[in-house]
Amino acid sequence: MAPSVEHQSNPLLESVGVIGSGAAGLITAHTLLQDGFTSVEVLTRDKSVGGVWSQERVYSSMQTNSVHGEFRFSTMPMREPKGAAKTGGRLMGTDVHDYLDEFAQKFLKGKIRFGTEILKIRRGDQRQGWDVLVWDAEVGAERTLHYARIVLCTGGSSNPRYPKFLSLADAQAAGFSGPVLHTMHFSSQIDGLLEAVKPMDSDGDADAPIIVVGGGKSAQDAATYFANEGRPVTLVFETAGAVVASKFLVPAFIRKSRLMSVMGAHMELRTRLERFMHTTWLGGAFVRWFWKSSQQFALDALSIPKDSPLRRCHSIFWDTRASDEGIPRAGYFHALVNEGKIKLVAPARAVRFGEDGRSVVLGDGRVLPAAAVVLGTGYQSTWKPIFDDETMADLGLGRHPPDSKNAYHWDYTSLANPPAASPKDSWASSVHRGLVPTKSLFNRDFALNGAVLSPHHTYVSEVSAHWISAYFRHDELRLPRSEEDAREMAERHAAWVRQRYPYAFQWWNESNTTYIAYFSWPQFTDDLLQDMGLRSGRSGGNWLTWPFKAIDLAEIATLKEERDAKRQLTTS
Repeated sequence: MAPSVEHQSNPLLESVGVIGSGAAGLITAHTLLQDGFTSVEVLTRDKSVGGVWSQERVYSSMQTNSVHGEFRFSTMPMREPKGAAKTGGRLMGTDVHDYLDEFAQKFLKGKIRFGTEILKIRRGDQRQGWDVLVWDAEVGAERTLHYARIVLCTGGSSNPRYPKFLSLADAQAAGFSGPVLHTMHFSSQIDGLLEAVKPMDSDGDADAPIIVVGGGKSAQDAATYFANEGRPVTLVFETAGAVVASKFLVPAFIRKSRLMSVMGAHMELRTRLERFMHTTWLGGAFVRWFWKSSQQFALDALSIPKDSPLRRCHSIFWDTRASDEGIPRAGYFHALVNEGKIKLVAPARAVRFGEDGRSVVLGDGRVLPAAAVVLGTGYQSTWKPIFDDETMADLGLGRHPPDSKNAYHWDYTSLANPPAASPKDSWASSVHRGLVPTKSLFNRDFALNGAVLSPHHTYVSEVSAHWISAYFRHDELRLPRSEEDAREMAERHAAWVRQRYPYAFQWWNESNTTYIAYFSWPQFTDDLLQDMGLRSGRSGGNWLTWPFKAIDLAEIATLKEERDAKRQLTTS
């Protein structure tokens, strides 16, 4: 049994269970081991590492939002992908999987339990440690594992969300004759889909198409795959996701610098430039022009016709659902749409399966023939299935209505005229820094990684892993003075998100948005570094050049050594 927090002698000798083998889970386990924790184990239900990028989920046309140099950890470089000169180093899903697999083989061999599905996580006897009930695929039975500490790295993209009346059960009840699946299961069921739908003939004629529901990246990737396989495919969506694209390689001083974070706004404006951009009339006008022009530039770069429903897309400034297409290329989504190989039905909402068993009915009454249906309709929380209500309440992981006592508001000129959001979709979660539930902050036996929404997942996850390790080790760490103070910080952040990203709580679930650090991810990691008493703003530069200095993973490669040195000073 794990001793109570008050009587811990050496946390390094106590067990840690890391739940999930995605990027966040792998870097968390590696950091804990490097930091001296002697009993660290990663649990995953998959047969390979990667989470979203596991071998079971990636496929040939699955493109990431990252380019070479962005998705990696500081301890291991990534090989340059094929055709990098033409694509700007665009990474495919297979590139990311191969990198994470190599990382696990190099640093975590023998530390990962594959085929281990988490059924329930509960407090141990006398509230000591954690009991984890799992289904062990190797032995075909349930078993209970015990850990003194848990790091939950399940992310928010492994529990599919099915729209009402479009679930697998609804398809069966309606007698739908073709395959129906969520994009999460796309890779594993590709062969069956291709068998069910005949290719178009030489004249472009075909039987009923595959209907893909959704306007986001996963739906577009699925449609792209089918079109390249010669299958008829129709994409049905209400509003397309925002898109980033350019006809030329975007230089590092724009793409990889702090410029986007300066232009994106943060709840704390710490520099003169940020204050000018977001609190003056001229600065606010420039920020709004910048983002509107960037979106228009991307749509034009992709040669999207003026009357295309793809131009009816979410705002790249106000939303967090953006697809980075990079340099336009033949054989990818927008090019295939322009060639007529992917048909669009939008704005439209698929509401149910047709009574004939071979169609989908839209909200306006139209009926679309369908040989198969693929749902790119997002995800539900990964936490609810693995925690009972009592444990959720005990941890403080559940969502709750926004705090009405404190009317937080930011008078930024850049945030003038925001889009309207439905109040019924507003909620908050009380998680400090997106890493530890405020209710459990002083227990030091539970943490989260990978639940902070950010476009630079590996940088954020690696700094977060060091913060978590320092937290578990009882290192000197800047924390709120009380649970109440921590909760107030979390409520303030939730209020900021509701103002800055009005749609966020309508779309995302709490297991991937404990903290939204979208354009402001550099400021977020600065906060974590400062919590640990380490140097922030590591990309450097002077008063003029700092917004344009490229951020690189190499700048956090010495965090362990820096923390070791600080610990020695503290204890000497």
